[in-house]
Amino acid sequence: MTLLAVDDITVSYGRLTALRGVTLKIAEGEVLFVTGPNGAGKSTLLNAIAGVVPAGSGSITMDGANVTGASPEDIARRGFSLVPEGRNVFGALSIEENLKVGTGMRADRHKIAGDLDSVYAEFPMLADRRHTAAGMLSGGQQQMLVIGRALMTAPRIMAIDEPSLGLAPKIIDQVYEILVRLRAQRKLTLLIVEQSSTRAMMTGGRMILIRGGRIVLEGAAADMIKDERLKQAYFGFGDH
Repeated sequence: MTLLAVDDITVSYGRLTALRGVTLKIAEGEVLFVTGPNGAGKSTLLNAIAGVVPAGSGSITMDGANVTGASPEDIARRGFSLVPEGRNVFGALSIEENLKVGTGMRADRHKIAGDLDSVYAEFPMLADRRHTAAGMLSGGQQQMLVIGRALMTAPRIMAIDEPSLGLAPKIIDQVYEILVRLRAQRKLTLLIVEQSSTRAMMTGGRMILIRGGRIVLEGAAADMIKDERLKQAYFGFGDH
């Protein structure tokens, strides 16, 4: 079943067009990686789906409902949770206060305590330091915190922008192990912007490559990594 559909969207910042006629579908429970060079439009795609930036044309639907032009809050209530690049924790707030930020728009208030316990079970480090200021955490710990905060919104789709950015390889492994486990346990759909196509291959799922605001290549991540066209599309070899 298609959970999210993006149909021919264009996004511009003034005279700069960041996305040009992007179309994609994500099935429920799927893992979709978005890769491409810097400035390709990857983050803009996530922000457009989340309602953070408006689409100039085209449409976005979730569960068959048109959410084009909806507010970020309305889209989040439908189950879309965005973990932005750079982690963006509230450094002066405690870990627990950061986690509870993700519950503000939930109608099922009676389930919040149980979900908090579930996040602490998934991330014991957060439980041990729940009263510590989030700004005191390492980069890897902050990444786990923002994933936990996203889980507190009770998402159906979790979109994560560059989860491995600035992290040591061992920590990246841990982050992806957690994401894969959460997908299986919670039947999450994952939309991940990832600079490393190798990491996408290791994780599995589908991958699209964006260059110049357009999708120029797509397919199974494991197959694409072996395809010479990936390198050509990534670096623009053969452009005319």
